[in-house]
Amino acid sequence: MITFTPLSGSARDSTTTPLCYLLQVDDVRILLDCGSPDWEPEEKLANEEKGPWEEYCQSLRECAPTVDLVLLSHGDLPHSGLYAYAHSRWGLKAPAYTTLPVQAMARIASVEEVEALRDEQDIGDQFEEGDDASVHSETEEEKAPKPTTKSGKYVATLREVQDSFDSVNTLRYSQPAHLQGKCQGLTITPFNAGHSVGGTIWKIRSPSSGTIMYCVDFNHMKERHLDGTVLLRSGGIFEPLARPDLLITSADRASVISSRRKDRDVALIDTITTTLSSRSSLLLPCDSSTRVLELLVLLDQHWSYSKLRYPICFLSRTASEMLTFVRSMMEWLGGTVSKEDVGEDGTGRNRQDRKRRRGDEDGDEEALGAFALRFKHLEFFPNPQALIQKYSSKDPKLILAVPASLSHGPSRQLFCDFAAVPDNVVLLTGRSEPGTLGRVLFDKWNESQRVETKWDNGKIGSNIMMDISLTLQMKSKVPLQGAELEEYLQKERDAREKEAASQAALVRQQRILEADEDDSDSDSDDEEDEDEVRRALGQDEDMEERSLKRKGDGADGDWNNMDDEGLTKQLLSFDIYLKGNVSKATSFFKNVGGQTHRFRMFPYVEKKRRVDEYGETIDVGMWLRKSKILEEEAESDDIKDYRRRQAEEEMKKAALEPPSKFVTSEVEVQMACRLLFVDMEGLSDGRAIKTIIPQISPRKMVVVHASDDATDALIQSCANIRAMTKDIHAPRIGESVQIGQQISSFSISISDELLSSMKMSADNEVGFVTGRVVTSASSIIPILEPVSVSALPKPDIAPAGAGAPARLLGSRPPATLPSSTMIGELKLTSLKARLTAIGVQAELVGEGVLICGSGAKYGGASDTLEETVAVRKTGTGRVELEGNVSDVYYVVRKEIYALHALIAA
Repeated sequence: MITFTPLSGSARDSTTTPLCYLLQVDDVRILLDCGSPDWEPEEKLANEEKGPWEEYCQSLRECAPTVDLVLLSHGDLPHSGLYAYAHSRWGLKAPAYTTLPVQAMARIASVEEVEALRDEQDIGDQFEEGDDASVHSETEEEKAPKPTTKSGKYVATLREVQDSFDSVNTLRYSQPAHLQGKCQGLTITPFNAGHSVGGTIWKIRSPSSGTIMYCVDFNHMKERHLDGTVLLRSGGIFEPLARPDLLITSADRASVISSRRKDRDVALIDTITTTLSSRSSLLLPCDSSTRVLELLVLLDQHWSYSKLRYPICFLSRTASEMLTFVRSMMEWLGGTVSKEDVGEDGTGRNRQDRKRRRGDEDGDEEALGAFALRFKHLEFFPNPQALIQKYSSKDPKLILAVPASLSHGPSRQLFCDFAAVPDNVVLLTGRSEPGTLGRVLFDKWNESQRVETKWDNGKIGSNIMMDISLTLQMKSKVPLQGAELEEYLQKERDAREKEAASQAALVRQQRILEADEDDSDSDSDDEEDEDEVRRALGQDEDMEERSLKRKGDGADGDWNNMDDEGLTKQLLSFDIYLKGNVSKATSFFKNVGGQTHRFRMFPYVEKKRRVDEYGETIDVGMWLRKSKILEEEAESDDIKDYRRRQAEEEMKKAALEPPSKFVTSEVEVQMACRLLFVDMEGLSDGRAIKTIIPQISPRKMVVVHASDDATDALIQSCANIRAMTKDIHAPRIGESVQIGQQISSFSISISDELLSSMKMSADNEVGFVTGRVVTSASSIIPILEPVSVSALPKPDIAPAGAGAPARLLGSRPPATLPSSTMIGELKLTSLKARLTAIGVQAELVGEGVLICGSGAKYGGASDTLEETVAVRKTGTGRVELEGNVSDVYYVVRKEIYALHALIAA
């Protein structure tokens, strides 16, 4: 039994992102993707105070502890953005699998998102990053209340992002993983999906439920840095992915006709070149890890061949780290980036010369493909302020800024000043999520186009002049000044003093307890007690000399003389004593020694010496502390220098961060720039989807990640294909769909008499058997025995004249024909090959139809229909043979039978 529930990104929904689905195969719960929404939409529903994502986050929070397996398909935020938070805060501790590039790209995208959001607003975590409250044992985690955020935005911390993605298991393409534990029996295999580096089509094999294929956001076209999906090969669909029992696929672009790649590239390059030549600038919002690579390769090639001198500025905190990783993962790339070497002359002829000139270190980096990804025209900037310091607003330049939605971060900060300058161009390459500023701009551009040039009609539109006014909310972090700064510093001083006082009290209490639990003998304790009592009473003697004298005695004097770094316990006593000259005090009881004993008052802990078989216990802590000192002394100078530099860098970062506050303001933007959209999302369009999915020919299908129009377009297209399954589901958010039937299995034992009489098929080892089930008192397993003749029910003999038809004299009694079973799957290509081998003409026409006989040679002409037979294979597995009774008919039927195993009773 398979149960599928969309948590987000369902079919027939206006908001198709993020993607997150719960798939239950028998008792195993699998989470397919774990994307995050855009936390800063421009428009919020009035009845949703925390945003439209609250329902999705609540559903994921409830089911996260019960998930047994997590599969991530792409490394962008709509597919993997919420995994870090769910893993750290919501108990999503199930094993997660993906490819190595997806793991790295998802980590980079999450870090970029976390830093951008936390740099602009107070997320309002219940506990901070370094708080130990975030670490619980399993029992404590169940009892502890789940952490929430005051802002309603579920954004992880940097440490949580790193720890979460470190726990993800990575696989290579076509590498099957046989799972263990509760998922034992399941086999998962990733395949290339295109669209992004490491993008994955997941194939899940279950022994009870068959094959399940999760295929969303794929691209069949070859790009500059990626190959197309593995689904399509030269001969058709990739064989391991053909005919799954269940296909889960996206239909977001099922009603879209994409323009040609050549036209898109020309429109993009021409717009950039024309704008820069007119001394204006371009703003190109982009993502931080996946689709930006295609843009960088295209721009770098154009800059190299055209020898442009304008700067390409990339505003991202993680851009350098992302490119460093991509250069080390060249085996995951495809397209032309690994084969081309774009040099100064565009031919790559001087590559060896450049190696020798730049030295061995640079020469090692310029391996095949690595030089093509170095992007010598690209400059990195962590924030807009760094860009303004180097380049004036009047200098022509191309700016790539994250994120692509323009909802926050550097792209939004630049947009406010950039859009007000005439002749500047805002170049969109994606539609962004509904409700964001990026989608608002796309809708305005699309509405301004003619009907035939809209983005979904396969044409390239034209840029438009924006003459509107927008009111945007800007969130920023500003340093404190004046009275606010003084107040903040005073609060910090008070907090530090209070903390220091509490720490001193704790240290003092700890030392008191250590003194009470010390294993020193009673004589030394009494002497030290005398010293402290005399010191408290003002009787100053040479206490230091007496103390040093005592410490100098004995074999362990060296250990007692160690410094105060925790090697020995400083012997302290309680500060409450009997007042007065207690040494001369008398008691009611007589003292033989002539002096009364002195006792400390409350608090008092009776000392108990701890001894072992040899007379005294070993202080393990003392030896561990000594071992730590020896290890620190034995450390190399390089390690010490590295740690010192790392500590200095952390101190510099802390010092550079002044006391700040979060400010929200509204900005009126009078747009005077030009706006253009060029589709660079890298996804298959409707024509490709409607062609590929019928070739996959799934037995059942679930449509997700699609609007109403796209869902209806795909279902209607599948309904027009005769061989395509009609069992198609399109569930909404939270709607569970049960696929398959609950099968009950029983154990039965075959008797020896029946087993010896069975006739097995030579090829398939399958036989047809008829028997009856009997129970035995000596066994709990029922036994299948052959049916005896006497046990068969005798037919009722109707008396003559009772209306029953009389049997003719000499005729045989009616006998039932033996039942038969045909085992196997007919492939029309195999049947065609066998018929051709015996001299029968056969040609495949249409879809799932094989024309055999003389009519196959002439395409089914009317004068040859008498000797023509059509073999048709339907989607339900049925084979239909149509034609006149002729020699060809019997030959074809014989060959069809030969391709099956016929089991007769």
